[in-house]
Amino acid sequence: MGLILYPDDGDNSSPDATWSCVRFHAFRERLARAEGFDLSTMWGFGGDRPWLDVSTTLEPLLDHPDVGGDGLSTDDCAAMLPRLEAITGAWLEEPAEPLLQQLIEDARQLAVVLRFCVDRDVELLFA
Repeated sequence: MGLILYPDDGDNSSPDATWSCVRFHAFRERLARAEGFDLSTMWGFGGDRPWLDVSTTLEPLLDHPDVGGDGLSTDDCAAMLPRLEAITGAWLEEPAEPLLQQLIEDARQLAVVLRFCVDRDVELLFA
């Protein structure tokens, strides 16, 4: 089982980002680490730390159900895009490892989808 993040434009040929549930969790864990906190300590991920305790423009992505839930707004996508690209750049400076390389590709594809959502003024949906 996996999940897809895609623009709410009704066009099946639009770009999307797909993950297995395990790899999406690893992706979000690595993003959280880049933002200076451990995802497992957060409410909804096994911990009791409230999301109000962290400040990151990636919160809409990190604190979202894997599937379903509300879409992310164009404003959310626009706010997350520069931070995601900055983190991806930092990951490129780290020693190469197979999982990290996959996560970099995932981040790049998600950036394509976020940019598409912003350019077309559509929400990002989770399925």
